[in-house]
Amino acid sequence: MPAGFDFGRRIRTFAAQFGRSRSEYRYAFVLLVLLFVVVLLYPIATVLLQSFLREGVFTLSNWTETLADPKFRTMLANSFTVSGLAALVASGIAFFAAYGLTFTNIDARVKKGVQLLLLLPLFLPSITYGFAVIYSFGRMGLVSQLFGRLPFSIYGFWGLLITDVVYALPPAFLVLYNAFRYVDRRFVIVSRVMGDKPWRTFWMTAVRPTLGAFVSAFVLSFFLAFTDFGIPVSIAGQYSVIATELYQTMMGAIPNFGTGAVIAISMLVPSAAAVWILKNAERLNFRYNQISEEPPMKNRLRDGLFLVYFGLITLVLLAIFAVIFVVPFVEFWPYKPNFTLEHVSEVLTDPTVWSYYGRSVGVALVSAAIGTAVAFAAGMIRARSDMPGWCRTTMDGIAMLTSTLPGMVLGVGYLFAFGGTPLQNTLAILVIANLVHFLATPYLMSTTALSKMNAGWETTGLLMGDSWFKSVRRIIVPNAKTTLIQMFETYFINAMVTISAIVFLTGTQTMVLTTRIKELQYFERFDAIFVLSLFIFFTNVAAKLLLDTLAKDRAPRSR
Repeated sequence: MPAGFDFGRRIRTFAAQFGRSRSEYRYAFVLLVLLFVVVLLYPIATVLLQSFLREGVFTLSNWTETLADPKFRTMLANSFTVSGLAALVASGIAFFAAYGLTFTNIDARVKKGVQLLLLLPLFLPSITYGFAVIYSFGRMGLVSQLFGRLPFSIYGFWGLLITDVVYALPPAFLVLYNAFRYVDRRFVIVSRVMGDKPWRTFWMTAVRPTLGAFVSAFVLSFFLAFTDFGIPVSIAGQYSVIATELYQTMMGAIPNFGTGAVIAISMLVPSAAAVWILKNAERLNFRYNQISEEPPMKNRLRDGLFLVYFGLITLVLLAIFAVIFVVPFVEFWPYKPNFTLEHVSEVLTDPTVWSYYGRSVGVALVSAAIGTAVAFAAGMIRARSDMPGWCRTTMDGIAMLTSTLPGMVLGVGYLFAFGGTPLQNTLAILVIANLVHFLATPYLMSTTALSKMNAGWETTGLLMGDSWFKSVRRIIVPNAKTTLIQMFETYFINAMVTISAIVFLTGTQTMVLTTRIKELQYFERFDAIFVLSLFIFFTNVAAKLLLDTLAKDRAPRSR
């Protein structure tokens, strides 16, 4: 501790600053901190503690044995290799897609179609991707039947790499596309006038302004691929990765909780690295004084090349996902490709399926409602309160922790922390897991929107005799209507497709569609898997269309 540092005085200063804040914000801050201590920090602490326990005795043997195991080191190396390559490929594809959508004069309808296609995987659970790739590129797959077999086995490294790229592509694209929207295209003209060569123009006007976003997209893609469970469980085969090893260790015939806890903590290493990299990536970003709406320069060759590029992306994605819409309506793929509704009818007439579907939608709706309220309250503290800086930083820290916490680690933490409690094997624990797992994006959406609103609205309301709650209800909430709906949408769609965070938490009475798909894998019921995947897909599409329509009906801005 530095010389002259008065810890007691600093605490008294913090307390005095905290005491001068509005009581509503103080109560909200305390409640949110207590909530996340219980549902976030405590579960992580139980995993860490469990990694040092064996038969109730504190020991380092779980760590020494696991780290000395060649199988663990190989599995960890496999995870880093395939995740790193998938992140690089996905970020590269997303970069050129985002560039083509903002720096070319391709028809707006084509651009809109490409955007929608790139976001298609968001509406399906990741476990379905693996089965779709198998049915597309496998020995008897749709693509293999049309163009011939691939020169490598789709099970293992190559299948995992292809599927991880597809999984990581939409989030990477969203990050980069948002960055390109704020790039000033006038600098292309300036660069050309100054006589720069094409490669230098490309670097200075496209790559350099979005370099920070590219790093963020890479880190996000790596993290998603490294921690996902749905894809490797469906297609990894004998290529062992850390996610499947954690599941087998925890849920195998003879569970080993100590080793499982060590593996779970090991999955947090990329999380810590991600926080550091993302923080430093901000330094690569720069802002323009003014953003121009100048249209892209005319270049037929460039536009033609990007049309071909978008065409290739479209063919690959449709080749992968078309089977999801084909196999359920075929008698027996690929040997009896006759149209039939038998598989769909069989699923629809199974009463248990509707129970799974009802639970999935119910959990998603409740998760979205509670999660939106919590994220909005945290955003209010961060963006509009008179709380001390450390209180606002605490909200940022919680959001950052949830954004980098692997879903499987969260699930293992809940298994340890709440096993044997009334929460075990309930839908409530699924809601809580979703609330924590998907908090970061809605929180960032709320802070961005709230920080742009007039800072004096609440004060004006108080001067007019309104209470703080009335001012928030009548002024802040209506003006944040679009953002609130988008936050709800984000929570709902993520809760419908998630499996990593809840695979350890569902039982017979709490099974949802994604965990039912995992169960059907053991019986090789791929026709039923694709039907259930369509249930999730069309539910998410319908929810997005409905919520986007509601979001457009914005309330007038208060004056």
